[in-house]
Amino acid sequence: MIRPVLQEDAFVADVEAARQSGPGPHVWWLGQSGYLVHAGGITVLFDPYLSDSLTRKYASTDKPHVRMTELVVSPGRLTDVSLVTSSHLHTDHLDAETLQPLVAANPGIRLVCPESQRKLSRERSGLPDERILGLDVPEESITRNLSGSSVVDVGGIRIEAIPAAHESLDRDREGRLLYLGFIIQWAGWTFYHSGDTVLYPGMEDRLRGKGIDVAFLPINGRAPERRVSGNLWGREAAQLAKAIGARVVVPGHYELFGFNTASPAEFQTECEALGQAYRILRAGERWEVG
Repeated sequence: MIRPVLQEDAFVADVEAARQSGPGPHVWWLGQSGYLVHAGGITVLFDPYLSDSLTRKYASTDKPHVRMTELVVSPGRLTDVSLVTSSHLHTDHLDAETLQPLVAANPGIRLVCPESQRKLSRERSGLPDERILGLDVPEESITRNLSGSSVVDVGGIRIEAIPAAHESLDRDREGRLLYLGFIIQWAGWTFYHSGDTVLYPGMEDRLRGKGIDVAFLPINGRAPERRVSGNLWGREAAQLAKAIGARVVVPGHYELFGFNTASPAEFQTECEALGQAYRILRAGERWEVG
């Protein structure tokens, strides 16, 4: 099993040291699609999965979720987190066993998610409605490629919803998107977390010109035999980052479950061929964005 660079006590100590060292930004990969970002005195947590709930759930099935990487940190040990995201309702992005200890340790935390999953987010996190920021992107905005994505400002953080296709732009009965990515801006920095997604028409145009400093993109791809919804392949993530003008791209959604992973080698090769700046992190590793 892969051992994180830093775990538990060492990881918590590193986060505190980074907070004391200056404004940042500092980025840690928590595994899968989870990233902890600290900048300008504010800490944001993107799509954390910090439990073994899925391993237990699927242990006796024909699709076991066997961990490849050890847990970086127990969620209740992450403090001073202002905002946590959940891009969609799959458990590795919306996990009760991660969110409830996190909420208990961060009394003022807010959760941003698709409006379509507000009820489930409330149930899994235990947060009241007033601390859940449910966003959506109207269908007309997508089909006509308008810039009218849902935007909210809270506590010095600007959050813009971006459609995600996992593997299509699916909506619920009320017409609300099931999958979203988020562009989050604070302290003069712009981060884009795509959530789980493949490419869709108009995606590049929607993201181009947003001044994205760091893009977090999945690279595990898609294969029917996995029997799960797919994502970008590594080469596609590199190409998307280049097309939207991201300063740096960071890969994710690999090395957690053995049946649904990929090597970052294809991603790295394509980034280098395109001249796209990238950073491949190890679980539990800190990157000080320069």
